[in-house]
Amino acid sequence: MGEPIMSILNFPDYNSGIPDDAVAELDPLHADAVCARLPAMNERADLPAVCSALRTIIPTLDQIAAFNPLECLAAMRDIGILLGSVRRHGAQPVFAVPEIEPVLLELASRTDLVPRDTVHHYTCWNPRGVRQRMYTGDPQETHLIDSVRNAMPRLGAAVTICARLVRLDPAAPVFAESLDILADHLHGMVTSISDVMAHVSPVYFARGLRPYFDAITVAGADYLGPAAANMPLALIDVALWASDRGDESYDCFHRESIAYSLPPWRRLYAAWQYGPSLAQVISAAIARDGNDDGQPQAAAEALCRALRVLIMFRGKHVTIARRAYEEEVGLYQEGSGGGTVELLARILRLTRDIAAEVGVRHSQGLTAVVRRSG
Repeated sequence: MGEPIMSILNFPDYNSGIPDDAVAELDPLHADAVCARLPAMNERADLPAVCSALRTIIPTLDQIAAFNPLECLAAMRDIGILLGSVRRHGAQPVFAVPEIEPVLLELASRTDLVPRDTVHHYTCWNPRGVRQRMYTGDPQETHLIDSVRNAMPRLGAAVTICARLVRLDPAAPVFAESLDILADHLHGMVTSISDVMAHVSPVYFARGLRPYFDAITVAGADYLGPAAANMPLALIDVALWASDRGDESYDCFHRESIAYSLPPWRRLYAAWQYGPSLAQVISAAIARDGNDDGQPQAAAEALCRALRVLIMFRGKHVTIARRAYEEEVGLYQEGSGGGTVELLARILRLTRDIAAEVGVRHSQGLTAVVRRSG
């Protein structure tokens, strides 16, 4: 067996650390032609053709052992687009094409990821242009892929900043400055979802694309498709506030979604999930009476700015989800990442609540500083 990918590749700054373009240009299974024909097969709902296409690209275990780490990622990407297509047409891939199961398990072992494609495979590691892997071939699908491609690097940078912040004292001047940079990175999510709202219809997503993200069963366990919900936004929530300000429903959701994340992000989640959150650390610093220079209050104000960006994103997310999953449009009660519209609305309310709480702490801290200086 080849060496696991994470022992070979560095993960600087807690971003993916994987050269996206280098993965995208690879075609280790010689799947370009098959993937180019896939949207037409899907339009015809031609399950036998999709299964046959999948069989033509399945590598042997010896071939996988000879792949380098990036080739393993590209192989799972190309197998994955066919897995979702088989599932969309009503079959479980490992039942329809049994020889695929050991291949999925081996690629999962080599990459330290789940045994199917993830949001990274479908977006960041997906070729652009004529080689782009797509389920439908619709320009709206490209807009969705691009929205995640554009947001993911900035979210990775935001995770990096969180990893630094959890080791800093809120009294350090760099703490508030780092939170401001974090807010700038998070704003990329707002830009991306605004682009989706402008260019992707709820009907297309709910009826045209969502069915390809249904869960598949591998070795007796279910694995969701490459949903945007599995971007590391929940990990950032955990660092900022959710480790000790969430609730059972959100805690359950981010525990499940983190399984689809990159290994360094899973390790951070394990370290952060029980807190203290940055919101708690800042509140404790202010309660401790802060510093005369007001640095904990500056940190609280900066955290509020970051939370307001999250609130802006989540407001748009709830709106687009409601449109896609309303009864007369959608076919599902849950999103592609397993969350309901009600859960999204709940997370929005929780984010607003913590922003209000931090804002109150900030005001109390400022009052205390004024009194001491007077």
